[in-house]
Amino acid sequence: MFISISTTGTAEHSATDLGFLLHKHPGKAQRFDTSHGEAHVFYPEATDRVCTAALLLEIDPVALVRRGRGKGRGGSPDFALAQYVNDRPYAASSLLAVALRTVFRTAMKGVCESRPGLAAEARPLRIALPAVPANGAGDGGGPEMVRRLFEPLGWQVGATPIPLDETFPEWGESRYVRVELTGTLRLADALQQLYVLLPVLDGAKHYWVAPDEVDKLLAAGEGWLAGHPERALIARRYLARRWSLTRTAVQRLELARLAEADDREAEEIDNAVDDADDGVDDAVGDTDGPPGPDERERRAQAKAPTLAEQRREAILAALREVGAARVADLGCGQGELVGALLKDARITEVLGVDVSSRALSAAARTLRLDRMPERQAARVRLVQGALTYTDARLKGYDAAVLSEVIEHLDLPRLPALEHAVLGAARPSAVVVTTPNAEYNVRWESLPAGHVRHADHRFEWDRAQFRAWAGRAAAAYGYTVSFRSVGPEDPEVGPPTQLALFRLGTTEATRAAEAAEATEATATTPEGGDTR
Repeated sequence: MFISISTTGTAEHSATDLGFLLHKHPGKAQRFDTSHGEAHVFYPEATDRVCTAALLLEIDPVALVRRGRGKGRGGSPDFALAQYVNDRPYAASSLLAVALRTVFRTAMKGVCESRPGLAAEARPLRIALPAVPANGAGDGGGPEMVRRLFEPLGWQVGATPIPLDETFPEWGESRYVRVELTGTLRLADALQQLYVLLPVLDGAKHYWVAPDEVDKLLAAGEGWLAGHPERALIARRYLARRWSLTRTAVQRLELARLAEADDREAEEIDNAVDDADDGVDDAVGDTDGPPGPDERERRAQAKAPTLAEQRREAILAALREVGAARVADLGCGQGELVGALLKDARITEVLGVDVSSRALSAAARTLRLDRMPERQAARVRLVQGALTYTDARLKGYDAAVLSEVIEHLDLPRLPALEHAVLGAARPSAVVVTTPNAEYNVRWESLPAGHVRHADHRFEWDRAQFRAWAGRAAAAYGYTVSFRSVGPEDPEVGPPTQLALFRLGTTEATRAAEAAEATEATATTPEGGDTR
């Protein structure tokens, strides 16, 4: 098994700087023990103009049988059928990826203490792999898969199929490809990409894929994997098609992509579920969690529904009023409203969207999706997404619900949400609920001047909410009406306010539809984001 890494020098920097980056002296041939054989590092060429480092991995097939999992799930098909006669000694695979990490561990971290700053510089690289298994297994293998994986990362890809037997060309091509990559990037990035993508091309691993492989994937893919158009395929094949691990990895990658797009930390936007108990914060008047002792006593005496229950009932009533059958719950949290919608036989389809992967996992548990009858499960879908970006998945619904969502956004981001929901998705109706800030004085446990939830960026009084809703409706061709949710106080109004937007037939509607048609001609990246 062989790989070579070459670079060229400049007047300022010698090509032999590659030795500093790899922490391997160009004048020496070195040997390293691995769990399945020996790795040799040497330099076929080392001049100021051109320097090439080579890694030759000699596999011990007996050690592979003894220490590997052999016929285990996810193993190479060749290895499972013939333990001692297989492609493992020469085809670049997870064995080579592990050897790269073992031999070039410091280089993969981007550390070069002897030449500070050198590792941070992009440099021209050429990487040659004589034999790479590109087994599609339903994913479209061969040279095309090599290009799909490496070209989005800035590589120029040369991928030549290797014939089964050059003497008999009529036998066709094998599943192996001769690969040459050229590009200008940091050496550490190139090594991390190879560490991830070589097992992806092979579609198999020589060891058991444990849950910690998700962390290894995300660590090696930091800075490039979240934005890769084939990130779902990469996660699936790297994790040997272990679906639970793949789902976790894809959710975390999507969260990283959304956080990068919003220029925020992933932890900052994945806040819909509390760290301590994986449930929502027990915030005043804005929770489905347990009430305090005084509140429990008051409810027991009055036998009144909670504010959250009243809010859900008000939303359901508004949806019945507009005759919605296909509903998108935008910012679905732990899925309480989704569950209520599924109980209504008039609702034929429910889409739950949330930016938080933890919230979606909690929603799946709340709804018991894994135990739900097939016919019922066909009515619901949970997806990860940011509501401040246009998303093709949100189009075509009769109604959308933003229940206690807008107050979690920074005010400068509200126009983006308005465009994504009212301008791009354009459901026939939109239901929006938000706390009434005037009512906060009635919550005895809420200090004066505080908002009801630690993550609320603002809370509006009735006049502010009506002014915002009126402007948004006029801008996108909707009419809007307002409802009260919860007990109406004669001085400060209800605890929650609701706006029902209905798509109209005004000039603004036609203008918005024309703008949407113009936008549809633009290229939409994977995931549906266009802004």
